[in-house]
Amino acid sequence: MIDISQKEIWFVTGSQHLYGEETLKQVANNSKQIAEGLNNSKHIPVSIVFKPTVKTPSEITALCEAANTSKKCIGIVAWMHTFSPAKMWISGLSILNKPLCHLHTQFNAEIPWENIDMDFMNLNQSAHGDREFGFMMSRMRKKRKVVVGHWQEERVEKKIGNWSRVALGWDEMKNLKVARIGDNMREVAVTEGDKVQAQIRFGMSVNGYDSADVVEKINAVSEAELRSLLKTYESDYNLADSLKEGGEKRDSLVEAAKIELGLRAFLDEGGFKAFTDTFENLGELKQLPGIAAQRLMADGYGFGAEGDWKTAAMLRVMKVMAHGLEGGTSFMEDYTYHFTPQKSYVLGSHMLEICPSIADAKPSCEVHPLGIGGKKDPVRLVFNAPAGNAINASLVDMGNRFRLIVNEVEAVEPMGDLPKLPVARVLWDAKPNLDIAATTWILAGGAHHTVYTQALTTEFMEDFADIAGIELLVIDEKTSVREFKNTMNANEAYYHLFQHKL
Repeated sequence: MIDISQKEIWFVTGSQHLYGEETLKQVANNSKQIAEGLNNSKHIPVSIVFKPTVKTPSEITALCEAANTSKKCIGIVAWMHTFSPAKMWISGLSILNKPLCHLHTQFNAEIPWENIDMDFMNLNQSAHGDREFGFMMSRMRKKRKVVVGHWQEERVEKKIGNWSRVALGWDEMKNLKVARIGDNMREVAVTEGDKVQAQIRFGMSVNGYDSADVVEKINAVSEAELRSLLKTYESDYNLADSLKEGGEKRDSLVEAAKIELGLRAFLDEGGFKAFTDTFENLGELKQLPGIAAQRLMADGYGFGAEGDWKTAAMLRVMKVMAHGLEGGTSFMEDYTYHFTPQKSYVLGSHMLEICPSIADAKPSCEVHPLGIGGKKDPVRLVFNAPAGNAINASLVDMGNRFRLIVNEVEAVEPMGDLPKLPVARVLWDAKPNLDIAATTWILAGGAHHTVYTQALTTEFMEDFADIAGIELLVIDEKTSVREFKNTMNANEAYYHLFQHKL
């Protein structure tokens, strides 16, 4: 479902002919060793591909054109081994549409105090060569990631690895297809948005489909497929007695399995990696997809409830970013609060659709009334989420721009067993505290739906916002309401002035 095996990042070194052939040979050899070292790093999930040193405007432009058209290339790591006059980069940078990471490093870690001479100085000029390159990108208002440090440091490898994961997510979003099944929950504002502008900004396409399109696939499910999936349910989850073979609610499990198989077939046939539904427009679906949406998320699909296509897209993108990392990533909703004089908490949950990738143990498979929607009782997976650091991220449409809001949180163990709550859930302490976090979130227009992840950090979201050219607002341990308001006011002016450049 998530395949990154063919994706690569190009390692590009800048220099010039001024230094002569011997120096350029050394530049190429050093660059190749750095590329190989990064390629072998366990912290970088994609291939790092060495590219020949670029020394002229035409070579730089040709390389950027090749990167733009390569389906494998998801980004460029650029380094200036020597001084590379930055006017040479203007043409290439002006057309480059792939993410760029500026690695400010040098081949040697330490100065060879006893042997250093002008030949060494002429070869190892990144300390000022990279500043020249940095000026040009700033002059051109080119958003990029800057990583500083020796290329063999684990800290540097991790930063490049994190950025490469964000580049993977951006590559996914540029090609993402989202199916909006049943349109939007009526009269709801935040789940709506400008889908045309979203395609212009992000590349993803969002289109509506009727529930009948899914029902057609459900009706085509074979008995063999159905039996196989039911066995999977029985082995992977703790089935409630009523759902076991011969149980009084077994038919509900059978129907849930049919919905999952039909929904998968619909998504796979259409090439959709993310989808939404709404309980108001279920048509002939006998129950709201619960376990189906949960298991599809666990396999890497993006999902948004009530027509929330922005959260569905972000969930898919963040699933791709987090591929192979510890910790789960799920659709989430701020549901209810736990206020106490000492500390207040948020109970995150949803009617049904929380991804079991964040479960702390083997989920229970249960069936309960939904209470809304007028359909039969849906099947769902019930579990708690583990304690630990996490973030909630929300993408909203502000009319003149997209805004990404991130709140750092700490998940904690529930303070009770919740025996009557028939949904998956996670309890968290919002940083810096619920008072400031909720105040600033509401002032920012943050949605009630989010992507919750224990695999990714704020740094990933910052890099994503830079690549996408969208606004980022972060609520963390240092946030104050007054400074947050000032930041939003400054952003209004910034995005008004520079919207045409973003």
